[in-house]
This record gives sequence, C-alpha cells and structure tokens, in this order.
Amino acid sequence: MTIVDSDNAARTELREISLHGHRISYRAAGSGPLLALIHGIAGSSATWKDVLPALAERYTVVAPDLLGHGQSAKPRTDYSLGAYASAIRDLFGALGYERGTIVGHSLGGGVAMQFAYQFPERCERLVLVSSGGLGHELHLLLRAVALPGAEWVLPLLCSGGLRDTVDGVARFLERVAGFRAGPDLEEIWRGFVSLCEPAARQAFIHTVRTVIDIRGQRASATDRLYLAAELPTLIIWGEDDPLIPVAHAYSAHQSIPRSRLEIFPNAGHFPYRDNPRRFVNALIDFIQSTVPAHADEQRWRQRLRNGAELDPQADSSRKPGGKVRRS
Repeated sequence: MTIVDSDNAARTELREISLHGHRISYRAAGSGPLLALIHGIAGSSATWKDVLPALAERYTVVAPDLLGHGQSAKPRTDYSLGAYASAIRDLFGALGYERGTIVGHSLGGGVAMQFAYQFPERCERLVLVSSGGLGHELHLLLRAVALPGAEWVLPLLCSGGLRDTVDGVARFLERVAGFRAGPDLEEIWRGFVSLCEPAARQAFIHTVRTVIDIRGQRASATDRLYLAAELPTLIIWGEDDPLIPVAHAYSAHQSIPRSRLEIFPNAGHFPYRDNPRRFVNALIDFIQSTVPAHADEQRWRQRLRNGAELDPQADSSRKPGGKVRRS
C-alpha cells in the first residue's frame, strides 16, 4: 500500500508493509546500493526529509518508522534494541534487499550497532550519528522519563492546553534544558507532540526503559566496538549536542580502528538538520571511498577469542587515529 506524502520537500512516498501482522511504514526513493536511515526515539522517517532526496540521487534509500513510532503500528511488544534490529533485517528481506549501509541517529545508532552485531553479513558499512550506546552520560530530560511514574506524568504534559502552548514549551526547553532554537527544538517538539497518542506514549516508555535509567544510558556497545575493526565506520556528531555529549564520538573513534569522525561545528543533536549539505557530502564521500565489508566467520571467531586485542594480520594494517574532520 502506498500513501501520498503531504510533505513535498521530501519528494518521496510513505509506504506500508505488514510484518508479522504489524503495519510498518517507511519512506523509499532512488536506485542503486541500499542505504538505510534509522531515526531516533520518539522520531520518525520524516526527520530525514532534508537529506533523503539528495541521497536518493545515488542510492536506494529506505527510511523506516520503527515499530511504535511514526505511522507504524504500536503494539504491546518487545521494544529492545535486539527486536528493532531484527525488524530492520526482516524489512530488508521483505523488500528484497540483502545488504546495505546502515545509518542510525541517536537510538537509531544503537539499533544500527545492534544490527551490525547480530547480522554482520548484512551490514556493508556503519554510520553513527549522535548515537546512543557509546557511553553512559545523557541529558537529564531523557533520564527523567525512565523514572517510575513517568507514564502518569506524560499524559498530563500532553493535555490539549499545554500541548498547544508551543512558545512556552520552547522557551522552557531553551532556557532550562539547554536546547537552542532551530532543528533541535523542532525535532524535540515534533517528538513530544507524537506522544499525545496513548499507544505511542506506551511504546516510548517501554523503549526508554530498555536503554535508559536515572543514571543514564544502560545499553552500551563500548565493550564490543573492537568487533567493528573491519567494518567501515563513520561517526558524525554535532559539537554542541545537548542530549549526548560529543566526547562519546571521540571515544568511539579511538575504539574503532580506521573509523572516520566528522564533528559539525555549531550543530546540535540533529547535525543532518543543522547542515544537510555537509551531511550528504560526508556520507557520499564515505561510501565512495570505502569497500563494503564482507563478514568472515573465521575472522569473527578469532576476534571473539582475542577480545579487544587485534590479531597480527589486522594489527599490521591498522592506521592509528583514523580520519577526523571538524570544520
């Protein structure tokens, strides 16, 4: 089934497919190698509208609404990273795609890493954008949602009167929470409004509590990043990200041999919205200048046995530091 998208700027279609009896919505455009774009928590595929058309000129771009988000179904089900990764795998299979480059933003970054971990044979490259799962630190706003009772407070915040006070909420987020006017506020507001639907709110709470507690992020891939040594990896971050500190980007870059790091100055948690052109150029350059990974079971087993210590063959070709671009 195809739904005509009212957002002409996206120049794409919002489509639907049924997986395991649940509706999954996704945007798809272009032709060529597969490029999957995975949004963050309380987001949707609409977040990619500024970059999707340009990427679709070179690639087949698929941007799903994760289960519990956007126009996808919101059942009472498993909202763990592993379940999301499996759903992406199943979406690829249903659409006829075997492998591709996986781009994940925020929670979507955690899903992308989980996908690469669970299904290495299906992941050609990994792109982490302001990604979760790379450290414990996290803005208090998201940590508070993991507190007991949040499911009772959110409906009050989503009541008609407060929901419609856009200026007041924006000023609060800007002054108290540290979000500045622009893409960060726009995207966070869009996510907040989406939670006014009870089913979306429940899915949001379940998702948050699988990866976050009051101390910060519970789910972390930092002890397994060495497994990405032979997976071309690009890390993109906004220098002024208020939700997840940019220090996580530098730390992950040091932990993943030969990874690339792009820091966007004057950008927040949504760098692809702050500077769409630079994001598109960085992504295209990364794809064109790297060779798709091909999972090798023997090498995978060797890495698991050796842990973070690289085997001699891989260590001899490692380039310390990798590539970093800040401006």
